Amino acid sequence: MVGLWLVAVAALIVALAAWVQARRSARQLAQLGEMYWQLKFDHGELKAKVDPSAPPAATPSQTFIPLTSLRPGAAPDSDRTTGGSREAGSP
Repeated sequence: MVGLWLVAVAALIVALAAWVQARRSARQLAQLGEMYWQLKFDHGELKAKVDPSAPPAATPSQTFIPLTSLRPGAAPDSDRTTGGSREAGSP
């Protein structure tokens, strides 16, 4: 009978030690998580100070293309403006 009580008390002591260890590990894990997010936030802040945001992307240059130049058989605009082989008054 005394042997059973010794086993029960030993099991209780082991269970309490495991419970204390689990609480300590949970607290350390919570601290590590908090430290991780704080470090990540600080890193972002410092990176923003050191490396300013990239300049906005350049807008593509827009060129005007008249619809008459897209019709089949139409004369290109360069001939009209530069005085090429065709004259402005000729068909």
